[in-house]
Amino acid sequence: MNTATKLSGFALGLAAVFGAAYGVGQVVGPVTPAADVRHDADDPAHGTTTHADAGDAPAAQLPGGLLVSDRGYTLAPLAAPAGEFALRITGPDGQPVTRYEVAHDKRMHLIVARRDLSGFRHVHPEAGPDGTWRVASPLAGPGVWRAFADFTPAGGPALTLGVDVTVPGALDARPLPPPATATTVDGYTVTLAGTAQPGRVSRLTLTVSRDGAPITDLQPYLGAYGHLVALRQGDLAYLHVHPEGVPGDGATPAGPAVTFSAEFPSAGTYRLYLDFRHGDTVRTAEFTVVAGTPAGAGPGASGTPTTTGTPTTTGTPAATSTPTADADHGAPGHGHD
Repeated sequence: MNTATKLSGFALGLAAVFGAAYGVGQVVGPVTPAADVRHDADDPAHGTTTHADAGDAPAAQLPGGLLVSDRGYTLAPLAAPAGEFALRITGPDGQPVTRYEVAHDKRMHLIVARRDLSGFRHVHPEAGPDGTWRVASPLAGPGVWRAFADFTPAGGPALTLGVDVTVPGALDARPLPPPATATTVDGYTVTLAGTAQPGRVSRLTLTVSRDGAPITDLQPYLGAYGHLVALRQGDLAYLHVHPEGVPGDGATPAGPAVTFSAEFPSAGTYRLYLDFRHGDTVRTAEFTVVAGTPAGAGPGASGTPTTTGTPTTTGTPAATSTPTADADHGAPGHGHD
């Protein structure tokens, strides 16, 4: 997870899509490693993967989260008691990984999003001595969810692995909200400026205000004044970017504007989730952004990022404007931990 996430040259490689069932607190089903896939050792960008053959020939890069196994590391959801989510990372030796680097204040970031992008959670599991990570289940409501494990094993590469899990029940599919230029959450207004351009570095500036007054005292969250996840509609390719500057560096203001640099891997529609902290509470503002002009797009589809007028509360399929509270990490309906 770096300030500028490099996700250039999209080459769609099918994730080892996981046919899974998640019910009564359990995830079941095989997890098959994807062969001959690794992160580019020369590219520090977090979440960018590279196909390579045995001769280590030049290869195109993949966005993060499309693979369940990369460079010998595999994400495996585990059976767990009702109301709990458990996972394990196995290493190149086939054994559970038990040592991790701290990245942005945490050793493991678990992000889940419903496949139609109507639900989103960002939580931080706790690890046991056997390498099993556990957290109150972030899966809220029926549907197919994509779970992203964002981590750096000790002495290994920064990785983002992804796997599908299913919450059984009647599915209420929800269309992606149309683009707009601002959104509100819990009385805060967040506006988005900049141009999302595929294959190029895009600078996106998000500005936070409340009751017409700019917020100039944002609090650090995960080592930054803002935390941004972007998911591409369709395959849920994962972009994880962080803002320019570091809190306390003497040059980065604590709002109201937070600027991110990201590279969108292809033309298409993306859903952005901005986490920001103010008044000791973390809230999530959501945006729909169109990069370039995807095939079949109607009038108005352009590289200008736009946002939804009504945000989706993280962790619930229904679209609401309820904020996420730090005081209730991991509980259904709350998007952070």
